[in-house]
Order: sequence, then C-alpha cells, then structure tokens
Amino acid sequence: MLSGLIDLFRRYWRIINRPSVHFSLGFLTVGGFVGGIIFWGAFNTAMEFTNTETFCTGCHEMRENPFPELKNTIHYTNRSGVRAKCSDCHVPHEWTVKMARKIQASKEVWGKIFGTIDTPEKFQAMRLELARHEWARFKANDSLECRNCHNYEYMDFTRQSLRAQQMHSTYLASKEKTCIDCHKGIAHRLPYIPPGESPTDTPGQAVPKGGSHSFAPPARLDAEVAALPSR
Repeated sequence: MLSGLIDLFRRYWRIINRPSVHFSLGFLTVGGFVGGIIFWGAFNTAMEFTNTETFCTGCHEMRENPFPELKNTIHYTNRSGVRAKCSDCHVPHEWTVKMARKIQASKEVWGKIFGTIDTPEKFQAMRLELARHEWARFKANDSLECRNCHNYEYMDFTRQSLRAQQMHSTYLASKEKTCIDCHKGIAHRLPYIPPGESPTDTPGQAVPKGGSHSFAPPARLDAEVAALPSR
C-alpha cells in the first residue's frame, strides 16, 4: 500500500513539475486565469474579514479593554449614524500601505500567543507604549486615516466651537500640525503620562498629569461637541 502511495505521489509530481507535457497551452492558460481569480477573490475576502469589527473584537483583549471605550465616543454613536470601526482608524485604505500594515500587525499574533496584554492590569501597564506606537504612526502619515473622512477644505468653521476654529485655522491650515497632535484620546482613554513626558506637540490637547492609569477627556470637550448645531 505504501509503495502505491509513493507511485501516486511521483506521478502527480511529474505532472506538476512538467504540466506542459500533460496539458495543452490553452488549458493551462485558462486554468491559470481561473485559478488566479479564485485566489485573488479568496485573498481579498480574507483581508476584508480582518477589517471587520467582529474580527477586531474577537479576542477578549480588545473586546474588554479598548472597545468599551470606543463605544462611549462620538465616533461610535452620533446624530448622523456614521460609525468609525476599528480598521477605519488603524488600517490604511490604500492597498499597498494596507498590506504593509497587515504585515506589521502580524507580530500582534505573538502578543496574543504569549499573553502580552491578556489581563486588564497588563493592558494598563502597556497602554502608554501602545498609544505612542499609534501616535507615531499617525504623525508619520499625516493622520491619513483621519483624513479619509475629515477634509480641511470641506470644514464649515461656523459650525465649530471658537476653540476648534482657532486650532484648525492656525495649525491645520498651515500644516504645522496634523490631526493626531490635538486629538489624542479622541476614541480611547489617554494613558497616564508620567510628569515631564507629556507630548510637546499638542497645543490644544489636554493630557493627564498623574494620579491614574488612564484619563478621560475633560467634560468641556463633550459639551463643545454637544453644543454643535444639528444638521
């Protein structure tokens, strides 16, 4: 029986190794084309699945730590019914940079395997480091994921608070700053930042000064958002 399996394997290997001897050029061309379509479709379907909220919150690390924070923000529930899911902010939309980000994020699998942030205590201990990685990425790409939805050219300053008008017309218009400079903590709680280590590039950003592991945005920011007129 074993020898029969070996012979079968050798026969199939000869076909795979020299397909042109066994199949016509037309068959190989059509077969390769169809196979390519099936592979590309399956690959993109798998990639899109990894961008879904279901996939992102499939592990308890995300479902029990940052996701509840997102659910309390205007990016999750708002008057216009537009929701920003995890991948909208953490995965680039363009294909080439998206693939690069996916490859980069593959190391997070090791974090899952070895339980890097598998408890709330571990997550809080790593929160500042994780946040800094994302802040640096947003800073490097000029807050690309923010600008996929928000465009300075389309902003109606009359519908913004005076504080927002000043910041946008001063820093954003001149490209001196980018979105993440002032909007750290917009979707998740800010981490506790030790004294002397606060960001220096946040002219309009309130940052925690100590006393806890995380920091909720001040109530006046929520009040400013609530005071904006409805469309």
